[in-house]
Amino acid sequence: MPEHLPLDIPDDPKLAHNITHFARALRKAGLPIGTGRVIDAIRAVEAAGFTERRDFYWTLHACFVNRPEHRAVFAQIFRLYWRDPRYLEHMMSMMLPAIRGVQEERNAQAAEKRAAEALLDGVQRDLPEFEEQEGGTEIEVDASLTMSSEERLRTLDFEQMSSDEIAQAKRMLARLKLPVQPIPSRRAQTSHLGHRIDRARTLRAAMRQGGELRDIARSVPRPRWPNLVVVCDISGSMSQYSRIILHFLHAVSNARGAGWARVHAFTFGTRLTNITRHLATRDVDAALAAAGAEAQDWEGGTRIGQCLHAFNRDWSRRVMGQGAVVLLITDGLDRDDPDQLAREMERLHLSARRLIWLNPLLRWEGFAPKARGIAAMLPHVDSFRAGHSIASLEELAGVISRPDDVGEKARLLARLSA
Repeated sequence: MPEHLPLDIPDDPKLAHNITHFARALRKAGLPIGTGRVIDAIRAVEAAGFTERRDFYWTLHACFVNRPEHRAVFAQIFRLYWRDPRYLEHMMSMMLPAIRGVQEERNAQAAEKRAAEALLDGVQRDLPEFEEQEGGTEIEVDASLTMSSEERLRTLDFEQMSSDEIAQAKRMLARLKLPVQPIPSRRAQTSHLGHRIDRARTLRAAMRQGGELRDIARSVPRPRWPNLVVVCDISGSMSQYSRIILHFLHAVSNARGAGWARVHAFTFGTRLTNITRHLATRDVDAALAAAGAEAQDWEGGTRIGQCLHAFNRDWSRRVMGQGAVVLLITDGLDRDDPDQLAREMERLHLSARRLIWLNPLLRWEGFAPKARGIAAMLPHVDSFRAGHSIASLEELAGVISRPDDVGEKARLLARLSA
């Protein structure tokens, strides 16, 4: 719950109308609120009163919130709607092109932009018409995202994007899928369309019929879905890339029907941090804020070898079952012992079904594995690919289930041995 500021509710006989509009904003933000809950909220406020701001907040909270992930959205919409109109003005100014300057700079809290969009749904967002002044210049603003600009955004480096382009890129990545093919399994499941005869089930059915064979049971191989394990570098040289990629991984972990059994996520800089439970939060702002709060080594140094050792020792047996696919996201710039790094990479490679390394440095045409860390890691991966743009992540989605894909590994190994 946000900090309590003075709550001045006017003596307005339309309190029921305001609660209804507040509930409508919550519903647009994703909370499952029907007419019955709105009626219950109005009756609850009538019974509890609204002279105390804390009582008023928790009365509406008890009526509208029934899941933990909805608390942050409710808190922000409550603040925007009931408490401080300047928050709404600030979010409105963020959605309009900046013409007359910028209002006070303030980092949006978790779910705040989502809350503002719910409250501003249906509000005219075009620029106001100003009277033409003498000697003035008429400016036309085209805020539409054309296909050419979207294509440019797909190939643009994450580190070269402006704040508006980063927001657009995150929306595009939220729609991107990371499909995977099931792993062949010896286990079978019953199916009338199967080509394999289930002898045991057929004989059991015949014995129930006095030994008479009436139907032949058939089966198909039962699909087995792998785990996705992501180990992401959040050091200073990788901070911009890791923030956007974690936004993409949040969409992958919450996507239905993507095929992954489970998605496990770890961050590392100078130490290893498990952020899997935070990515399970539906609201992406709250999820990444919680992950950033738990990982204390954002934009710090890099100790890849020691962090991989901690993963292999503490987490490998827990999360690497079911034929896990591992995504290692790092630039490979490590100053620790390269022999230890090679040993830990070899152990990680042997534990995974596939180990895919995403390196933003591959965006350079003249990239060569000259760094000691990169040279130690490269022989122990199945695929070596770039991870600096939306297009590179789209290519990853197309080849993640292809066991023959090696990316740039073969070419760079040839240069390494030359």
